[in-house]
Amino acid sequence: MKIFSENKKAGFNYEILEKFEAGMVLFGQEVKSIKTGHINLSGSYVVFNRSEPYLTGVKVPPYQPNNIGADYNEERQRKLLLNKKEIDYLAGKTKTKGFSLIPLKIYENNGRIKLEFGLARGKKKFDKKEKIKKRDVDREVNRELSRG
Repeated sequence: MKIFSENKKAGFNYEILEKFEAGMVLFGQEVKSIKTGHINLSGSYVVFNRSEPYLTGVKVPPYQPNNIGADYNEERQRKLLLNKKEIDYLAGKTKTKGFSLIPLKIYENNGRIKLEFGLARGKKKFDKKEKIKKRDVDREVNRELSRG
């Protein structure tokens, strides 16, 4: 399983409650561009338009910039492929206040490009500060143990 892009800030900014895997509807040049690692997940999210999930906020630059069509939009919404039960479940959860669908990583699974996204709740500022403090304390403890 090759990972093309990860949203490293997602774990810091959000509390991930559940993870899901979805396929995406992509153009051929988008697949080539993603496979070369030209994709960024930061600032992206999943929304529902007419009860269908779409990935929004992802910028996929063209594979060959000099050889693109006039109608190519690198920031277009990309449809996600999920089961009907998953769509209904996620649509209900996102209507609850405080829940979001945040992309975590894009990877290849059996030759197909998949998106892993999570049902997340945003962390408060004090939660983030506590996590930073805990990480610093753990780092200091490990330093002291490795010296002694």
